[in-house]
Amino acid sequence: MTPTPKQVLREVFGYDAFRGPQAAIVEHVCAGGSALVLMPTGGGKSLCYQIPALCRSGTAVVVSPLIALMQDQVGALRQAGVRAAALHSAESADAASTTWRELQAGQLDLLYVSPERLLNGDLIERLADLPLALFAIDEAHCVSQWGHDFRPEYLQLAVLAERFAAIPRIALTATADPRTRAEIVARLGLEQAATFIDSFDRPNIRYLLRDKTEPRRQLLDFVANQQGHSGIVYARSRKRVEEFASTLKAAGHDALPYHAGLSPERRSAALERFRLGSGVVVVATIAFGMGIDKPDVRFVAHVDLPKSLEAYYQETGRAGRDGLPAIAWMVHGSGDVPPLRRFIDDSDADPAQKRIEHGRLNALIGFAEASSCRRRILLRYLGEADGSDCGNCDVCLEPNQGTDVTEPARKALSAVYRTGGRFGAAHLVDVLLGGDTARIRSLGHDQLGVHGIGKELDRGQWRSLFRQLSARGYLVAAADGHGGLQFGDDALVRPLLRGETRLDMRLPSAAKDRRGAAGGGGAGAGPAAGADTVDPGLLAALKAWRLEQARQQGLPPYVVFHDRTLIAIAERRPTALDELAGITGIGTAKLASYGEAVLAVVGSQTAPA
Repeated sequence: MTPTPKQVLREVFGYDAFRGPQAAIVEHVCAGGSALVLMPTGGGKSLCYQIPALCRSGTAVVVSPLIALMQDQVGALRQAGVRAAALHSAESADAASTTWRELQAGQLDLLYVSPERLLNGDLIERLADLPLALFAIDEAHCVSQWGHDFRPEYLQLAVLAERFAAIPRIALTATADPRTRAEIVARLGLEQAATFIDSFDRPNIRYLLRDKTEPRRQLLDFVANQQGHSGIVYARSRKRVEEFASTLKAAGHDALPYHAGLSPERRSAALERFRLGSGVVVVATIAFGMGIDKPDVRFVAHVDLPKSLEAYYQETGRAGRDGLPAIAWMVHGSGDVPPLRRFIDDSDADPAQKRIEHGRLNALIGFAEASSCRRRILLRYLGEADGSDCGNCDVCLEPNQGTDVTEPARKALSAVYRTGGRFGAAHLVDVLLGGDTARIRSLGHDQLGVHGIGKELDRGQWRSLFRQLSARGYLVAAADGHGGLQFGDDALVRPLLRGETRLDMRLPSAAKDRRGAAGGGGAGAGPAAGADTVDPGLLAALKAWRLEQARQQGLPPYVVFHDRTLIAIAERRPTALDELAGITGIGTAKLASYGEAVLAVVGSQTAPA
């Protein structure tokens, strides 16, 4: 008898209820529908295809971009009693032969493959002769040619729609602005698929941004408060990765570098230390992190600006996948911007694409410069409706609204209106500063009332003002893709133009006065997560037991049990298997494998008075 999704959720994975749109997605795919799923990291994307794989007949084929991710997923599924395997270049010939035999005998529920492995050789032809439950395409944003994790092989996955039209396909990603979503749909042939979008909010992540003054000292100050926690530090170049890794190691941290310039052996060893250990800090370029399934990363730090707001969201999303408190910390300065602009300008992209990429970079700069809630700006950029201030970012925790920019903002909006909403910030700033260029004269903009009325700010301040007005929704990019700015939310623009509201912002001239600029401290910079409500001795004993189990099986500790599950055990102190079975994350297979041992650990620890 085919199990129901609710049965699989409880008995296999140990969860009592679906979250967000999971139930609707699972029902849709179980019924044979294809889907595009956008869900934040840690939001439970994997269950959206793993449960249908166990409810539908045949084998589910999961396309995944990284061997490490496949290994973690397969290891976790096997721990839960699911018949899963992977085909990738790191497997031995004997292991691959075993997987083939199991696949052909119908003994696999899920098969994980890289896009290269799927598309090369005869794998697709061999799959065509087998009963298939579904295709899942994980990290689907890799199909975007201008995305931060582009994989050219993903472009060829459109063949699945042609060769397996009757098999449901589910594409999943945690990062996709509206433009990237459209690209995924077009390139993967998902025009007839349903789209499910969960909230992109990660309320457990605290966003802390600081002005960059002495980045090495600032990073050391920050990481000193994260002692014993796993984390990722991002830097823009291989040289800076090596320098920051050495700085952290010299200060006594278990830190190591990761970048494309290292040998494959060193990269593999670094990844394994990070996956299997605790308290390891990896300093990396963006080559590190995509698909990392490690749930207990307590912080992600940026010592340089990332390439875009999408990249920032994706990279910071690697913290706190287990839902426990985590920190996204970043230092930024004006010196970060020119290299990023040169990267865009020196690319082979056409002019229209370069304008899009400059717009994305400007959105990131506006986010970094903003004096309003970081989370609201981030979610608005990702297309999510505005909410209330989050209370968990540096702006909310350390309120300092900056200076009154109401009049300059009204002048900026007037310039947009008077020039017809067809020009970008660079031209508008020239007009406001009274520029005498051939273009301004040819357009007649030197005759406008707004020409030369903005000399109270310098060029850098005006550009910052325009970025922040865009970040807050007062201005939006014109739909024609030519980079022009137009009025945004009418409910914001009209009261400001009429002088009915006041607007405060922090402009570059006041940057030296920003809060906490000199150090990495400030609100929330202490330890990213803890378990203050449980007996620390019992929790430590459970973690030690878990580590031993993981070492014996060659698995990361979190594949045995997540921290959240251990904390729940320490809180409830179960004394019988039926009590243990009610804890989230403990399904039937794990209860059978570990139940008695866990109860023994709990029983060996005296309850606190």
